[in-house]
Amino acid sequence: MKNTIKVGYIRVSSKTQNIARQIKQMEEQGIDERHIFIDKASGKDFDREQYKAMYNILREGDELYITSLDRLGRNYQETGEEW
Repeated sequence: MKNTIKVGYIRVSSKTQNIARQIKQMEEQGIDERHIFIDKASGKDFDREQYKAMYNILREGDELYITSLDRLGRNYQETGEEW
């Protein structure tokens, strides 16, 4: 059986927003800090450095944690199409 990992993705819209709450939730899920990806960028599209890094390591069976669907993107239809 393949090894799977828990991955966390955090996004805030601006550099001044606090990520502590989202990090705490990831830690409570048992996600290793090296598997938590954080972007401080707009959710207007998926052209985000840490999003791309996270997306590239995900494999079948891995678990992705986000605190809210809008952390992936602003437009739910585009977010659904991306995944």
